Amino acid sequence: MTGQRFRNNSLLGDLFRQEYPKMTAVLCRRFGLEHIEIAEDIISDAFLKASEYWAVHGVPENPAAWLYTVAKNKAKDHLKRISLFETRIAGHIKPDEEEAESDFGFGSGYIGDSQLAMIFAVCDPGNSAQSQICLALQILCGFSVEEIANAFLTNLETIKKRLYRAKTQLRDSRFQIRTLSAASIQSRLDTVLKTLYLLFNEGYFSKTNDQLIRNELCAEAMKLALMLTDNPLTDNAQTKALLALMCYQGSRLEARAADTGEMVLFEEQDQSLWNQELIEKGNYYLVNACQGNEVSKYHLEAAIAYWHAHPASPDRWRHILQLYNQLILIEYSPIAALNRAFALARVYGHGKAILETEKLGLTGNDQYHKLLGYLYEVTDVGKAIDHYRLALQLTRASPAKQVLERKIEALNK
Repeated sequence: MTGQRFRNNSLLGDLFRQEYPKMTAVLCRRFGLEHIEIAEDIISDAFLKASEYWAVHGVPENPAAWLYTVAKNKAKDHLKRISLFETRIAGHIKPDEEEAESDFGFGSGYIGDSQLAMIFAVCDPGNSAQSQICLALQILCGFSVEEIANAFLTNLETIKKRLYRAKTQLRDSRFQIRTLSAASIQSRLDTVLKTLYLLFNEGYFSKTNDQLIRNELCAEAMKLALMLTDNPLTDNAQTKALLALMCYQGSRLEARAADTGEMVLFEEQDQSLWNQELIEKGNYYLVNACQGNEVSKYHLEAAIAYWHAHPASPDRWRHILQLYNQLILIEYSPIAALNRAFALARVYGHGKAILETEKLGLTGNDQYHKLLGYLYEVTDVGKAIDHYRLALQLTRASPAKQVLERKIEALNK
């Protein structure tokens, strides 16, 4: 019984990550964003009921559909139980929407459209860009506060305050999802792209989850980005460049983790596992993204990913270093600076890279200590071990910890 309960809980955890944001999008489309807490409560109740019911009666044949049905019924009960429908919503719903059962459905097409529409909706200029992204990541992408904090490289309290202010603003303005003008879509697109970028990054390298790679998040981000390229209003150079980046990075997902779940470093990856079809799609979208004169961070990161996907070139690290030099000028970030230092080591040697890295002073960043550990391996094993130990203290994800433990053990021998 204990084993069965563990499997049920594991399944519910997977379903929560995959379906919670989609269910939220559909319910918020029905209620309006000002009632977002109601939608979240209804969905949470559906998952709670699943944990209790499945433990006794077993998992249904289609668990996701079961959750959607329960959430839909709870929403209808809520509308009947209190006068919310008559007093706040009825006037905003067309007569055919009140009668049509399918309008409150959870079909896959409706979910996809609702989710993308909701991301644009919560990226409301009434909130700061960072607050918009935080709200989108929590409500529609299912991120925890800790995951959002890691994405922004900031602390939990800052993120909690941003989320509170963003939700309050939307609630007080009685915000409704409505068709956006072309100008509104264009003004919100940069924030939407940033949201999808962070969604993919959490899937590609999770710092808080026991799974190093969360394929469902990468797939979701790629699906939504592809939808943007299919719409003339959002199909621009940045969108194509972002999708190219996702294709290149996504091509190596299968090779990045061993069967045991441990991370496989780039140099040790089995290139036969790389998805060549995705690499070709990355080439296609990157070429099309470069038709004009625009150069965004997504262009530069996609170009860097291109060279990683084509490792046979003898000059690739010089190209990568030049691209990181440009990227830091366009949009500086600690991660970009650390990645540049790694490329510097491959071009000019570890000694110069150590000097550049230590100037950054990112002592509270696990990636900083991982890089210094790697750079000191060839000159000072003791310092390398010290930095790997500091990185281990700052790392939360189990797969990443296992890699560091192996490094320390090997160096000690």
